[in-house]
Amino acid sequence: MKPAAFTYVRADSAEEALAALASNGDDAKLLAGGQSLIPMMNLRLAQPEVLVDIGRARDLEGIVRDGGLRIGATTRQAALLASADTLAHAPLIAHAMRYVSHPAIRSRGTVGGTLAHADPAAELPAVMVALDATMTVRGPAGTRKVPASDFFVTHLTTAMEEGEMLSEVHVPPPVAGDVRDVFLEVARRHGDYALVAVATRLVLDPSGNVAHARIVVSGVGDVPVRATEAEQRLVGERLDDEVIAVEAGRLAAAPLSPPADVHASSRYRQDVTAVLVRRALVAAGKEQS
Repeated sequence: MKPAAFTYVRADSAEEALAALASNGDDAKLLAGGQSLIPMMNLRLAQPEVLVDIGRARDLEGIVRDGGLRIGATTRQAALLASADTLAHAPLIAHAMRYVSHPAIRSRGTVGGTLAHADPAAELPAVMVALDATMTVRGPAGTRKVPASDFFVTHLTTAMEEGEMLSEVHVPPPVAGDVRDVFLEVARRHGDYALVAVATRLVLDPSGNVAHARIVVSGVGDVPVRATEAEQRLVGERLDDEVIAVEAGRLAAAPLSPPADVHASSRYRQDVTAVLVRRALVAAGKEQS
């Protein structure tokens, strides 16, 4: 299959892209890396009349340290994985990026494209929720900040409105303490979308007890799901207690009603959630300080 006919517009800046979106309304789509949109167009699942290419908009690209990290929307996934700043300041992102598709895809795919596409099985949305990231959204009414927890609305749908675009992601510095980041997933093959994935950030106090916990699961709902009961259970506990890890896994899985499809049943996804949470906590407990 080939895409339906469309008009191609190259935008060399965010302002040019916003102007093109304003001129064409619902008929226009942004093209960043094209790793999701182009296959959908080839299958005629998406038929935009105008493609606004932001792949060369340099003001939307780059990784900047500011205590945390500021990541431009057109930053390539491969660049994010290769960045020493990513590993040093947000290791959870680096851990997760190793699971994202394959090198050829990561060399073209962008951070903003993945987040704006909002596939509930993708790795980066869960990671950004776990890290309490903030999305910078620009549009006709100006710029606004959207917490990652509010950005993902439902399957393939975000909080962005007509004429808006994601321009930047800000990952705040972690709270003080010993940070333990772990990302795990189960997929049919390496590089496939996850059947279930778990992103965890734990911060230990000087006594080795959990002071802060974030556990986010993807592939089990329309958006990344925070396991708040499991998080609360961990606070004040030690990670070397595997009984606590098992209990946290059970608490994370219990409220879920995952979708079933040809790849996995709902019960399978629920059981895998419990196992992955337990494994993530055990792995975090074994990390060297």
